[in-house]
Amino acid sequence: MQKITIKNILTRKGKEPITCLTAYSKVTAEILDRYCDIILVGDSVGMTMYGMKTTKEVKIDTMMLHGKAVKKFVKRSLVVFDMPYKTYTNKFIAYKNAKKVLKTTRCDAIKLEGGKKVINIIRYLVKKNIPVMGHVGLLPQYSNNFKLKGKNLFQRKKILEDAISLSDAGVFAIVIECVVENLAKEITNTVPVPTIGIGASKYCDGQILVIDDIIGLSNFHPRFVKKYFNVKIGIEKAVKKYCEDVKKRKFPSLQHVYKLHKRQ
Repeated sequence: MQKITIKNILTRKGKEPITCLTAYSKVTAEILDRYCDIILVGDSVGMTMYGMKTTKEVKIDTMMLHGKAVKKFVKRSLVVFDMPYKTYTNKFIAYKNAKKVLKTTRCDAIKLEGGKKVINIIRYLVKKNIPVMGHVGLLPQYSNNFKLKGKNLFQRKKILEDAISLSDAGVFAIVIECVVENLAKEITNTVPVPTIGIGASKYCDGQILVIDDIIGLSNFHPRFVKKYFNVKIGIEKAVKKYCEDVKKRKFPSLQHVYKLHKRQ
């Protein structure tokens, strides 16, 4: 099983689409590793696993615990660590935190949200050999609402310029979130690095979604999410049957207990 590298991801520009999902634990990491090119340890963990209202609330120490758990059980996929809110306010803080994250978790790269405002930070990190994935369009760490971006000329121009600036700064890929389809297509056709869409366009070089959303574990139902399975229903059935069996003394049965057998 050959390890996927940043160089491999770069060569996928305009070729076979790149597959990405989030992971926060051992079990999901092991499964995703068999199929996904990139696994993102997303700051969405704050909302999906801890019930936080936004991704702004999750802390870097919490994220690193999940990063370590994921990376430990991944052999093939490229693992990217989502830098939490306010952990890259300037280039020196960003480098200190990114260096700590990569050393502690052994993740392969980090992801930052933002356009021109983070360009100098990204340049500095890349110069210090920290691999960076960019993120434009809807920026959950800086947005108070989850509305479609790129609907007017001003937004389109800004998001396109942000993507070009990120590419020029040295990112190896760019996440494009929740923008109108033709803008995502234009960005993809303009920048030389792969684009990863989430609520963007099938014309992006790859796609990413939150694992909890596609398997029915979350209550988040945006237009861009396709639910492939409903794990929640399966869990509920198992828990209900277990509780019924316990109350009726059907569990544990003989096959689930240990008996002391007399010696012959």
